[in-house]
Amino acid sequence: MNKLVATAAQAVADLPDGASIAVGGFGLCGVPQTLIRAVHDTGVSGLRLVSNNCGTDGRGLGILLEAGRVARVVASYVGENKEFARQYLAGELEVELIPQGTLAERLRAGGAGIPAFYTPAGVGTQIADGGLPWRYRADGSVAVASPARETREFQGRDYVLEQAITCDFALVHAALGDRHGNLVLRRSAANFNALAATAGRVTVAEVEQLVEPGELDPDRIHVPGVYVQRVVELTADQAADKPIERRTILERTTR
Repeated sequence: MNKLVATAAQAVADLPDGASIAVGGFGLCGVPQTLIRAVHDTGVSGLRLVSNNCGTDGRGLGILLEAGRVARVVASYVGENKEFARQYLAGELEVELIPQGTLAERLRAGGAGIPAFYTPAGVGTQIADGGLPWRYRADGSVAVASPARETREFQGRDYVLEQAITCDFALVHAALGDRHGNLVLRRSAANFNALAATAGRVTVAEVEQLVEPGELDPDRIHVPGVYVQRVVELTADQAADKPIERRTILERTTR
């Protein structure tokens, strides 16, 4: 089956207002930058994002935040995005912060068809007991707080029940891919991409290099094509667009 779509704009053209989207990436590494810009250009709003973080100011998912297109974010941390923090504290954005490993497992469970699971992460905290601020009011009071989760003891240890995450769409980035949707991820850019890909009902992958079916070593494929519905081949300039979140340069010294 040929899943190749000519442009990123065509690949996300049917994404509606209020859609939930799982997005790969960590910081600015392995982020589907081209697909995110294409979503921005559609003008959709009220989006509910699930991602490790929400990009940075002017980059990645930060583009959608700055445009006021996001209603809710499920993430592990705020990161370097000042606009993310401002909207959250001002009551403009609902944010569910989740331990990073729990977020990864919730996405993995969603892709595997597992509705919920027990984990020790968060036991004895507001993750389990409830009360974490999901949305503030403009005056700083809490408008929406997290609910308490079910806890249960197994072999003398307490665990908290976490529900799996599935989304309407998933946007991911891959180093290699074929038109059947098989994807190969590269090093640290793998991060949340495979997890997000499996959790989307419609998964769109941008690939740096498109190869013919059969050219990929089956043992190297990180995301089988069964999880991917649309593939977009990046241009050379798009593939080279890999910003560094915080650049540190060591000055050379002469001896």
